[in-house]
Amino acid sequence: MDINEFIDNVAAQFDDLDETLLPDTPFREIDSWGSLTALSIIAMIDEEYGVQIKGDDIRSSQTIKDIFDKVVAKKG
Repeated sequence: MDINEFIDNVAAQFDDLDETLLPDTPFREIDSWGSLTALSIIAMIDEEYGVQIKGDDIRSSQTIKDIFDKVVAKKG
């Protein structure tokens, strides 16, 4: 699993994203961040990576890399 591909998949979940996402991007600071974006990311992770994460996993993450690390850990 590649973090750059993961970042591209996460970026696709945002509406009108005007910035480049990096592993250390604090995703909650993105203007279009909201609960629907969080749900879209959860669904994308399930569909693309076959991993189920919960809202708590998103809430306890600060950066995109934090979410990526949780997906990698759950994927085994």
